[in-house]
Formats: sequence, structure tokens, C-alpha cells
Amino acid sequence: MSALIKYSSLMIFFLFLLNTIPSVQSQGDIYPWDIEIDFENDDSSEPFDISDDGKASVTFIISNNGFLSMDLEFEFEGPFQGTFTGPSDATVAANSNESFKLEVTNINVLDFAAKTQEDFLITAKVVSLQGTPQLSPSSKDAEGKLIIPIVYSLDLQITDPVGPMNAGTSTPLRVSVVNIGNIEDRVGDVDISDNCPLLTPNNGLDSLMTKNLNPGQTTQADLELTASESHPKRTCKVEVSIASNGAMNTGASSAVSIDEVQITIDPSLSDNTGPVDSVDDTTTTTEVVGSSLPSASLLSIISCVLTALVFTRRNNTQ
Repeated sequence: MSALIKYSSLMIFFLFLLNTIPSVQSQGDIYPWDIEIDFENDDSSEPFDISDDGKASVTFIISNNGFLSMDLEFEFEGPFQGTFTGPSDATVAANSNESFKLEVTNINVLDFAAKTQEDFLITAKVVSLQGTPQLSPSSKDAEGKLIIPIVYSLDLQITDPVGPMNAGTSTPLRVSVVNIGNIEDRVGDVDISDNCPLLTPNNGLDSLMTKNLNPGQTTQADLELTASESHPKRTCKVEVSIASNGAMNTGASSAVSIDEVQITIDPSLSDNTGPVDSVDDTTTTTEVVGSSLPSASLLSIISCVLTALVFTRRNNTQ
């Protein structure tokens, strides 16, 4: 009987240890586990790059160096009004490491200045050890930085012409450029093309390449088009393209903006009047004046001559 009592006491004590030791360890943060972020080149000062479309990916590692399995819960916080998505919970076996992914999305990089850096935070909390809930869960944090990329982007707009132009004349087109990127920039190259060989543009857009634009700023210039005197009646397409100076100098992805307009060219004004029109007007006037008088026919004239001859002969006979 005493042996049974002794055995029961030992079992109760053993069960008590299993139920109490993990809680005690977690309260004192003694259980050996850790969380760390997988930084590039193991440099914790190196920020994670956000792509131009507002995305980033971060790998973090949970290390369980103890002899009990861990059940964890995760929380994520981050800047730039982005969406931070990762596992909500996980289990890590004893004496093992597990890697997890934090996905960053929905950051509008054009809303923030290039190269801006902000911290993000990953929190891991041990809610149970070997299936035993923790009264005071142990938690640890890992921090890193996200950096806004440089985006070079210029937008080009050409104002439509007010109407057709005549051959032998010139007309201006207003061209506007706005910096819609997130860093100072300017026009690095201008290209003008059209499908009318007798239409000549001037170099008015060269001034666009001399003005630096902060994000959101606009500059304008006038492109003057001159049509040759011999230009036929035709609708011409004029296309203008510009390239970002920043993108050209840094080897960034091509940042080219293109716009086009159509302009109608009518014949020269001098073609609407000429000697042919004056002759037509004179002829018309002459016909109107002469139309009120009777006209003599050739037969009437011959009859008159014959009659005169007959009367002359009769007189000579008498």
C-alpha cells in the first residue's frame, strides 16, 4: 500500500513539473529561442528595396534551441501605408529553425520622396510550449528598414491646334512637361516627327532641356510648325517624344513619354484668287448688259442688200 502511495505521489509531482516549468520559463524569458531577419550580406543597417510597383519581400527566421516544441503567433507593422502580410501563427519543433516570409505590397512609391527610409517591425510571441499554454507568453521583436526607390518619370502633353493652317504659314503648338516621378529631373532628349515632308518644325522645344523640375512641377514651350507654300491639302500627324535625363544618366529603365496631334493644312490663301476669276466676272457683266439688245442675223442683212439692188435696177430701167 505504501508503495502505491509513493508511486502516486511521484506521478503527481511529475505532472506538476510538466504543467508549471514551461510557464515559469516563459515568464522569466529563459526558454532558448530567438527571431532574426535574414539581411542581405548579414548587414542589419542595409534597407530592403521596395520595387517600383510598391512591393518587397522579407525573410525572417525562428530558432528553437530548446527541447520543447513552440507554438507562436506573429504581428507585423510597417510604414508607407503599405500592406504587410505574413503567417498569423506557426509551430516550430524542438531544436530546429524555421524560415517565414513577410510580403509587403500596395505602397505607392510616387507618394514619397526617393530614398526615404522607414522601419518595419516583426513581433513573435510564444503562446505554448509542448502544447502547454503560457500564462505570460514570451515575445521578441525584429526590426528592419524599407527604402523608397528612385522613379524617373516625365509626362508630356501637346495642346490641340485651334484649327487648320494654310500652306505658306506657321502655327504654334503648346507643349507641357510635368515631373510625375519622385525625384528632381529634367528633359534629356526631344524627338519630333511628322508624316508631311513639307512641314518643318523649329527648335522651340530645346528650352525644355534646360529646366530642372522637382516632383509635381511643370514647364512649357512652343513648337512652331511651318508649312511650305506648295504644301497640298492634307491632315498631318505630328509626334513628340521626350526622355528623362535622370534615367538616361543612371542607366535606369527607359522613361520615355510620347504624345501626338493632328493638324490640317489647307492650300495657300493666294490660290483662292487669280486672273481666271476676274475674266469670269467681266464676261458675266458683258452678257448681262448686251442681253437687252436684239441681234441681227446674216439672212436679214442679205435680204436688205438684194432689195436695194432690185429697187436700183427698176429705177435705171424707167
